[in-house]
Amino acid sequence: MRKETVNKRDIHRPNITREIIEFVKNKRRELGFTQKDLAYQAGVGLRFIRDLEQGKDHLRTDKVNEVLLLFGYKLGPIPLTNRDEL
Repeated sequence: MRKETVNKRDIHRPNITREIIEFVKNKRRELGFTQKDLAYQAGVGLRFIRDLEQGKDHLRTDKVNEVLLLFGYKLGPIPLTNRDEL
């Protein structure tokens, strides 16, 4: 039986960040895009896409929005229903 490893960065990463990471990965895969394809279509660098999908702590919100725009989304304030979501 294989033990599941937990990335130490994931322990402290807010749920919202994880949601964006998973959203972008899933949408990219649904479209059959490689990271390189997504970078080209969004007009951002390949490194930015890699950083985004790996959960880099500091990303430019304008570039995140350029990626999300391809899927018909944008960043915005989301009310928290529970303080544990921080």
